[in-house]
Amino acid sequence: MLKVSILDGYVDEPTCLGVPPYISPYPRYIAGAIWHFDRHAQIFYVTIDQVRNNKNLSKKLAESNLIIVIAGVTVPGRYLSGFPVSPYELKNILKDTQGSLKILCGPAARHGGFGLSGGEKIRETKLLFNDLFDLFVEGDGETVVYDLLKNNLDVEKTDPTLCRSDAHAVQKFAAIGSKVVSQHPFFPNYLICEIETYRGCPRSIVGGCSFCSEPSRGRPDFRPIEDVLEEIKALYRNGVRHFRIGSQPCIFSYMAKEADRNEFPKPNTEALEKLFKGIRCIAPNLETLHIDNANPGVLARYPQECREIAKIIIRYHTPGDVAALGVESVDPIVVKKNNLKASAEEVFSAIKLLNEVGANRGYNGLPELLPGLNFVFGLYGETKKTFELNYEFLKKILETGLLLRRINLRQLIPIPGTKMFKIGNKIVRRNKKMFHSFKRKVREEIEQTMLRRIAPQGVVLKNVFTETYRGKTTFGRQIGSYPLLVGIPGVFPLHQFIDVKVVDHGYRSVTAIPYPLDINKASLETIENIPGIGKKRATRIIVSRPFKNVDDLINCFDDNAIGKKTLEYIYLSSTQHS
Repeated sequence: MLKVSILDGYVDEPTCLGVPPYISPYPRYIAGAIWHFDRHAQIFYVTIDQVRNNKNLSKKLAESNLIIVIAGVTVPGRYLSGFPVSPYELKNILKDTQGSLKILCGPAARHGGFGLSGGEKIRETKLLFNDLFDLFVEGDGETVVYDLLKNNLDVEKTDPTLCRSDAHAVQKFAAIGSKVVSQHPFFPNYLICEIETYRGCPRSIVGGCSFCSEPSRGRPDFRPIEDVLEEIKALYRNGVRHFRIGSQPCIFSYMAKEADRNEFPKPNTEALEKLFKGIRCIAPNLETLHIDNANPGVLARYPQECREIAKIIIRYHTPGDVAALGVESVDPIVVKKNNLKASAEEVFSAIKLLNEVGANRGYNGLPELLPGLNFVFGLYGETKKTFELNYEFLKKILETGLLLRRINLRQLIPIPGTKMFKIGNKIVRRNKKMFHSFKRKVREEIEQTMLRRIAPQGVVLKNVFTETYRGKTTFGRQIGSYPLLVGIPGVFPLHQFIDVKVVDHGYRSVTAIPYPLDINKASLETIENIPGIGKKRATRIIVSRPFKNVDDLINCFDDNAIGKKTLEYIYLSSTQHS
C-alpha cells in the first residue's frame, strides 16, 4: 500500500497564507492528487509545530514511501500560533529518512530560495539541502506529485516544472483532497481554509511590481465559480467552518473580463455576487467568511463597481473583515521606479471608499470591512523623504477620521526572478535605522490611536479563541483575516471561545477581560484590570467576597461611583446580575 507523508512547513506568499490557524491549498491539492491516483493510499499529514512538540513524529515520517515537504516564505509576517520551518530544522527532521523518497514543494522550491526574515537575502534551496531532497518542485506541487506517482516514483521520468494546464485542471484534486484537513491540529474549531480563486496578476502585462513574485505566474487564470463552490462544499462537508477567499492578488478583480489585457480591469460585480451568495448557500452555518488582497488602483478607478462589490461582501461575509491593500509606498519616486499599483491619492480614495461602506460595527464587536495597508521598505528610490511621506500619509488618514484595521510595515525579501532580486537587500541595510525609527513612530503615534477607535474601551468582542500564555496573561484572537490580538489578564483554559470586554490598548493589541466576569471567582490579575479598580481595590474585593448581591459589592468600594461602574463588566454568581 502506498504510504505518503506530507510535512507542512507553512507558506507565506503575496497571495497565499498557510501559517496556523490557516491551512493553504498546497497540502489539500497534493493530498487530492495522491487520492486521485490511489484512493486507498495512506496519507499522514503533520505540521512542523507538531513535529517540534513530538520528536517521535519524525520517525513516523520515515515509514513512508514518499515524504512531501511544503515550505517557503516570500513575505515576512508576524505569527502567534505557529512559525514557518527553517532549513536547519528540515535537515534535522529528515536526516534519518534515507529509505523514503523526498520532494520539496512550495515557494522554497518554486523560487529556488528559502526566505528567512524580512531584510535578509534569500538562501538558495539546492545549496542548502544538497542531496537531502530527490526532487525540487518548480511547478505545481499537485501536478508534479501526480506525474511522479504515475511514473512509479521514478524521479528521472518526472518533470519538476510541470504546471496545471489551466485553473480548472486543479478541480479533480481540490474536492477529494479536502478531507486531509481533519488531520490538522486546529481542526475543526480553529482552522481557516485559504481558498484560491485565481492565480496570476493583471499587472503582469506591464511587468508587475518590482519585488512581487505573483506576476511570474502570468496573466490571471480564474477558477470557475462552480469549481470554487464545489471545493468549499467538500470542505464544509468535512467539518470546516472558517474560510478566507484570500489566495488571489485582488478579490475585486475576480472574473474581470479584461484581466488578460488591462492591468486595472473593470470589476465583475455579477461574478462576485454569484460567488459569495453561492458560498452562503452551500455553507449556511459557516462561522467565518473573510477576504484578503485588494488592488487600490482598481478601487480608485472603478469606485461604483467596487462599492457594490464591497456591499456584496458585507452582505454575505462575517464582520471583522479586512481588505489588504498593497500600498508598498506613497513616495511618487518609489512608486514610479518600482511600477507600484497606485499613487497616494488613489490609495486614499480606496481607503475612503471602504470606510464609507464597511466602518459600521458588526455583531462580533468589530467593524464590518476595513482596509489594511501593506508597506514594503528597501525598494528602488527609497530615501529619507520616503519615510517622511509615508508617515504624513498615515497621519492624514488618522486626522481625517478614517479607520485602518491594520498597518503592516515589512522589509523586502528579494525573490529570484523579480527586479529587486538584482539589488538584493542593499537598500534595506542602508536604511535599517530609519526603518526601525519609522516603525516605532507609527506604533506610538498612529496605531494606538487607531486601535482605540476600532475597539474602544467597553466594546464587547465575541468569540475570542484563547491560544497561548505569556506569564499570567492569556492571549487569544477572533478567527479571521488579520485578527486583533487580545491579552486577557489571568490564566484561562486554552483553545476555548470566550466573549471579552476591552479595558485598555497597546500599540497593536488590546487588553480585555472575560465578559461578563464572575467577580466571585475571578483572579486578582483579572479583577485589577477592570477600569477604576487597580491592585488595592482588587485585593479588597477578593478579601470581601463572596458577594451575595450588588449592594454588598458596591459597599466594598471606597467610592460608590466606581463600584457602580464596575457593574458594567461583571456579574455575581448568586444573582446573575450583569
